[in-house]
Amino acid sequence: MSDLSKKLSGKTVLITGGTGSFGKTVTQGLLKTDIKEIRIFSRDELKQEMMRIEFANPKLKFYIGDVRDKDSVEKVMQGVDLVFHAAALKQVPSCEFFPIQAVMTNILGSNNVVQAAIKHGVEKMVCLSTDKAVYPVNAMGMSKALMEKVAAAASRQNASGKTVVCSVRYGNVMCSRGSVIPLFIDQIKQGKPITVTVKHMTRFMLPLRDAVALVLFAFENGRHGDLFVRKAPACTIDVLAQAVKNIFKSDVPVKEIGIRHGEKIYETLLTIEELRRADDMGEYYRVHLDDRDLNYTIYFSKGDKQEAKLDDYHSHNTTQMNVKEMEELLLTLPEVQAELKS
Repeated sequence: MSDLSKKLSGKTVLITGGTGSFGKTVTQGLLKTDIKEIRIFSRDELKQEMMRIEFANPKLKFYIGDVRDKDSVEKVMQGVDLVFHAAALKQVPSCEFFPIQAVMTNILGSNNVVQAAIKHGVEKMVCLSTDKAVYPVNAMGMSKALMEKVAAAASRQNASGKTVVCSVRYGNVMCSRGSVIPLFIDQIKQGKPITVTVKHMTRFMLPLRDAVALVLFAFENGRHGDLFVRKAPACTIDVLAQAVKNIFKSDVPVKEIGIRHGEKIYETLLTIEELRRADDMGEYYRVHLDDRDLNYTIYFSKGDKQEAKLDDYHSHNTTQMNVKEMEELLLTLPEVQAELKS
């Protein structure tokens, strides 16, 4: 039995937003261990029913509720050992039009989960964040940035407590629900032009399996207030579109439609300031909690010369994939293989 399996043996795990792409994938992995129980907490009864039928496993328990509702969070948290907090509003345009909804779910709802986890003595909670939380220009990123601050503040205030609250941050998860690759494939199959924002826009490319591996790495290694980032390659949207066309042997044109509400040309995973206090752990960065207290005076009188020599870690300066490399990565994705066979 692996070290991870040993740590999970006999545990009860809660996954908020557990019917999403992440929740379903991590559930598949957890069920291969000697875990006691997995609680799926979400507000969509249809998705829960579909997941219940798909998995048909007595270790899987489903709870209808909303992270915005403290009572439902309190009830599902009782007896839980580990929390993966994935519940969120994630679509950039919808959060732009309804920013208060993003605040209520991504910030206040996250605080409900964090506080309930601490109250009920959960061993560890891992919060899932996004590269859009770094230098945020849209409501989704801003709300996720504040979710990270909520987790960090709770860690600072609970530094000697039992519950470890840490976070992970990752970029574009390939083939996740609502992402661009399924859109490209659908457009190709319908014979329509592939629509891209601007061709030189770059995005990190992370298979869902690597996103899950990042979260499990945080579970194994996280300490109070840690933030983990998995290193990932990137490519331009034009390279991605061409790679998808090649795989599906399509000659549909690629049409630029311009940047949508709240989008950026490139995404950043770590700021200069975060890199300065980060440990390079090979495939991952661990960013230590900023544990400065309320005595601000010293931070006005002293600076950091080293910081000026660093650069952010973003999708323009990470490893860039060409079309061939992108094709090879796409072909490892089960979702793409399924579409090729359909």
